Amino acid sequence: MAATLVDLTHQVTTAMPVYPGDPAVVLAPALTTATAGVNVLALHLGSQSGTHVDAPYHVDVTWPTLDGLPLERFAGPAVVADLRGLEPRAVVTAEALAPALERCGEGSVLLLATGWARHWGTDTYLAHPSLAPEAAEAIVAAGVRTVGVDALSVDPTPPPGPDDPAVAALLADLTDEHDERDRPASEEPTLAAHRVLLGAPGGGVIAENLTDLRLLLEAQEAGRPVEVSLFPLRLVAADGAPVRAVARLG
Repeated sequence: MAATLVDLTHQVTTAMPVYPGDPAVVLAPALTTATAGVNVLALHLGSQSGTHVDAPYHVDVTWPTLDGLPLERFAGPAVVADLRGLEPRAVVTAEALAPALERCGEGSVLLLATGWARHWGTDTYLAHPSLAPEAAEAIVAAGVRTVGVDALSVDPTPPPGPDDPAVAALLADLTDEHDERDRPASEEPTLAAHRVLLGAPGGGVIAENLTDLRLLLEAQEAGRPVEVSLFPLRLVAADGAPVRAVARLG
């Protein structure tokens, strides 16, 4: 059977979904053939826009930046964990990952197939499953240094704020009236899984916002080898970068 290439990358478009608070994505003509003889596109986006990878520097300024990681972190044989059917904001346990981790070897890329890519562009996309810190620790203990997910993050994402600016301003004022130290710890955003995975010995990598992984699961179940590449833009001293994520099914 001939090898098949599968694109795992969301299209980059103006006003595409981004993590809450990240820069908005805008694509606009900078030059045109009508005025300059060539077409050139101006891009405004964040390092975490669309399908992208996180470097350790994303969560700790003392950890390696994107350009400090070996290329081997961004490609390798893939093992796909079938996590479909989970409820919104479900927590993925170490036990749920055990069958996939048993198949991982040195250089393996672990892909988490939650099925959440189907919610891209909706508020439900923010209610994706996430990794328990213990699950992230099990991944690192298995020797895996590269993890990808078909969702916005490996950690919980805060729910969307109000669309009405007046309501948002009122809520902000109310928050300011209360001591932040009184807020329950359970309400504080956490990047616990990020810190475990990215802080792995030698530095880890997380790929987020992958598209539908069903074809990879089917190939894996059929015994076909699955390889994945997640090569980022070569940004200097960066916390991450967009990628063209591609799988090769043998």
